[in-house]
Amino acid sequence: MPPSSDLVMMRATDLARAIRDRAVSAREAMQAHLDQIARHNPSVTAIVSLRDPDILLAEAEAADRDLAANGPRGPLHGLPHAVKDLSATAGLRTTQGSPLFRDTVPDTDAIHVARLKAAGAILIGKTNVPEFGLGSHSYNPVFGVTRNAYDPAKSGGGSSGGAAVALALRMVPLADGSDHGGSLRNPAAWNNVLGLRPAAGRIPNSTEEVFLPQLGVLGPMARCTADLGLLLSVQAGDDPRTPNAIRQDPAGFAVVRPRDLTGLRIGWIGDFGGHLPFEPGVLDLCEAGLKAFSDHGAVVEPVQPAFDPEAIWRAWVTLRQGLIGAGLAAHWRDPEKRALMKPEAVWEVEEGLTLTAFDLHAASVTRTAWYQCVRGLFARFDVLALPAAQVFPFDAEETWPRHIGGRAMDSYHRWMEVVVPGTMSGCPVISLPVGVNPAGLPMGLQLIAPNRDEAGLLAIAAAYEAATGFDRTLPPALRP
Repeated sequence: MPPSSDLVMMRATDLARAIRDRAVSAREAMQAHLDQIARHNPSVTAIVSLRDPDILLAEAEAADRDLAANGPRGPLHGLPHAVKDLSATAGLRTTQGSPLFRDTVPDTDAIHVARLKAAGAILIGKTNVPEFGLGSHSYNPVFGVTRNAYDPAKSGGGSSGGAAVALALRMVPLADGSDHGGSLRNPAAWNNVLGLRPAAGRIPNSTEEVFLPQLGVLGPMARCTADLGLLLSVQAGDDPRTPNAIRQDPAGFAVVRPRDLTGLRIGWIGDFGGHLPFEPGVLDLCEAGLKAFSDHGAVVEPVQPAFDPEAIWRAWVTLRQGLIGAGLAAHWRDPEKRALMKPEAVWEVEEGLTLTAFDLHAASVTRTAWYQCVRGLFARFDVLALPAAQVFPFDAEETWPRHIGGRAMDSYHRWMEVVVPGTMSGCPVISLPVGVNPAGLPMGLQLIAPNRDEAGLLAIAAAYEAATGFDRTLPPALRP
């Protein structure tokens, strides 16, 4: 058996194969990851609601016996996994980072959680989030602040911040997340991992309302492209409880083959014609990442979409307030509960209360127009590119950046405006690592593909991974 430290460094695909081949036991894999959590989690608070280690080791031993008797349950047989703390997990606390749900234990699993279990994963706990998932900095009054894998003095991002940090520090082999305003893309960029925002309906979501168009989606996070495809193949697929679920067999995502980058056409939107402010160094790193593509035959061309970026932003804010505000309104109406809600959650509800049905319709019309604009751009380009964040990880004690490049941010999420065009397009978007700045803080590049072309994005990401070796970069805490 490899040493415990080697097990946590293995790719999820390789570790899962080693368990299936009985070269490594699920118990050994579990113990290795529990040791890694004990070693690193106290300084970053990425894993929360960790289950009793003795029970987890017993479940891993049961997985080994089951494997010997019946073969693997699925492609994740025996892998430890922590679920983002916004998703329901039967018998395991789901707090949403809110004191209102501090002790909530669901009776049933979310759809994608049930799929993880059916694939053989062993749930060890949850990954930390901002309260109600609001904002791209994972802090809350229940568990505290999730700190960056590359510098614990900095933010780990959000809302899938705990997932990204746990991945980067090898506390879990895979991680699930969700994305409304960059929640898969921002923390991936800030921790040198991959985050894939799929098309709507690719991964069925357990929500109380399933007919209105949703801005939030579930998605996979991983340290390499092969692992990303593996997790997507487990999460995705049709489900009759969600009418917009995509019926395509997801098994094809499990095997990712890099495409030839020669002739790949990339449209570089950059700062959207000066509309988006950036911290110095962000655009430079992203352009260096694009050069890795052009060095391997891709054609990178600047492009400015013929669309007002402020209109995209305003439409997104309106739709977000309508959707999120409605979801939180029942808590807001109770004064005692309202007092326990973060100010940003109260703001979403109170702004949402000012909206009319006509406002929401107009915002959706704008979103449709933006989708048609993006669709038109794909006649010229295979993918569109934007930075994955406008700032590098900021001090963990801050709540959100108030200024970027001398410009004041007028809301708690304006500093992440760069992710909104991808969200509003409805198209799949991936965040690729592009390196670190002189302070050692990571950044990422978004690639937007035509609707439902997650397979194309994975193939491009695999080629980029082979060209750059980003998956071999380790946080300082893991370096020899």
